[in-house]
Amino acid sequence: MGKNKAGGIKAKNEWVHTTNWDCVAFDEYHYGAWRETAKELFDAENANEIGEGLDYFDEANMPITTNAYLYLSGTPFRAISSGEFIEEQIYNWTYSDEQRAKENWQGDKNPYAGLPRMVMLTYQLPDTIRDVAMKGEFNEFDLNEFFKAEGQGVLARFKYESEVQKWLDLIRGAFAETTIDILKLGAEKPPMPFSDVRLLNVLSHTFWFLPTVAACHAMNNLIGQKHNKFYQDYEVIVAAGTAAGIGVAALPPVKKAMGNPLKTKTITLSCGKLTTGVSVAPWTGMLMLRNVTSPETYFQAAFRVQTPWILRGHDANDPNNELIVKNECYVFDFAPDRALRQIADYSCRLNVDESNPEAKVAEFIHFLPVLAYDGSSMKQINAAGILDMAMSGTTATLLARRWESALLVNVDNGTLEKLMRNEAAMKALMHIEGFRTLNQDIETIINKSESVKKAKAEASERDLTKEEKKQMTDQEKEYKSKRKEIQEKLIKFATRIPVFMYLTDYRERSLKDVITQLEPDLFRKVTGLTQKDFELLVSLGVFNSGLMNDAVYKFKRYEDASLEYTGISKHEQADVGLYDTVLNATDYQDSFEPLTF
Repeated sequence: MGKNKAGGIKAKNEWVHTTNWDCVAFDEYHYGAWRETAKELFDAENANEIGEGLDYFDEANMPITTNAYLYLSGTPFRAISSGEFIEEQIYNWTYSDEQRAKENWQGDKNPYAGLPRMVMLTYQLPDTIRDVAMKGEFNEFDLNEFFKAEGQGVLARFKYESEVQKWLDLIRGAFAETTIDILKLGAEKPPMPFSDVRLLNVLSHTFWFLPTVAACHAMNNLIGQKHNKFYQDYEVIVAAGTAAGIGVAALPPVKKAMGNPLKTKTITLSCGKLTTGVSVAPWTGMLMLRNVTSPETYFQAAFRVQTPWILRGHDANDPNNELIVKNECYVFDFAPDRALRQIADYSCRLNVDESNPEAKVAEFIHFLPVLAYDGSSMKQINAAGILDMAMSGTTATLLARRWESALLVNVDNGTLEKLMRNEAAMKALMHIEGFRTLNQDIETIINKSESVKKAKAEASERDLTKEEKKQMTDQEKEYKSKRKEIQEKLIKFATRIPVFMYLTDYRERSLKDVITQLEPDLFRKVTGLTQKDFELLVSLGVFNSGLMNDAVYKFKRYEDASLEYTGISKHEQADVGLYDTVLNATDYQDSFEPLTF
């Protein structure tokens, strides 16, 4: 991608552009970091459009010719949920896959043996520490506020320095206010990162993910104070700010400070550097000390500690011998609701083959166990518990976005073909705004996607001409654009359903029954579809009824929570209807009660 002073391709790179490659791979596709560098080499008329972000990318405008593209991402949430790639284009090899392969390996020389298992430990901090940073719609604990700092370098200080000091005491088991509780718990006391013997033995090198550069310097200054003698056994590296180096330049100081990592102890402080694209084998623990709402950012950072640490040739008598130093690694999170939402998001959104959310989470936490400390005890949480805790902290914004999800509608070729064959369904969709040319659009998607698939198959057997390649990319661009257009219109329709729920008061009946039996006229006024039309579309798989059940459930729980403080309970002891399912009052109430461990 490099250019010469005149703005052209560097002579040493011309061979890259004149070669027709078998495959071009885009690494870390979710970040699109290559776009800024690449967009100036695209056609001038398309440069701005392509460089605007992750929403749309036209392969036809790549300055490098190739027979195939491979998009690589450890956290492809947006790419999957946006419908940018259809099912047959997606291949997943996730953390769960590798750990399953490790677990099921038969015989010696397990190639997955060096990949450590992750364990997540979440902690609800004592009220005396967390009260200073309770913010937001649901009065949630805000890590960014708690670790807020001002100043630069040696002058940086935390806004709530006393509370941060209490937190430092807490994680090494020396917080006076919890001493009695810990004594009462005895063997049940929560394993703190720097007090539990089992953890201390493996956490020689940890990564602390803080909100700002100022917070990193403030933490370094606080740890360096005389009264924090415990932490002065650790070499602290501040990998934040321009002084730490740009990009991977921040890595050598970390490795230098570690020296022989078997004999040293380090703490790396960062607010973004070294959280992607680097491997530091001795890191064994990640402390999440900032708000991270994006699963991409959260898990890109968390998986830094999963890099294998294997010593080779350490035995002079057997140079081929390998010693696995790191069998487990740890993520510590002090905002439990946020952490569990991330777990639920990660496991549900990447596993496209399983439709049951609880089964998805259960599989994931089989390999990544989650322990939660609620202030009284620490217990391992099952899948239902994670989903429940993840839901209990939902906000109005998240609730609304659930009805804007691309996962709520299906626009794959199979569903579109079923629509094409059903005259009544096609007529029903015509009532939705913007679907006047639907029949023609679906035909275009199916025909051109099949044509492209056939052309790609031929391309594997013979070289396509330039004209054939252009025709194939034009067709691909057209059917992807139309597929996305249909998807967006269906989502726009789905967003009207919460409006209907607000207007109806038949809470004890399933939404499907309310639509079909009790208030069909209101549904038609709000959405533009009759109840029969909507039922037909759901039966054909256009709308995902499972996700609708989930969305209605969260809507009604949010409604209850928002009225609870007033003492209003219009629906006490009444059944609660979801989309096509009804929970009795006891089951619903049990699922709404806070979990105890």
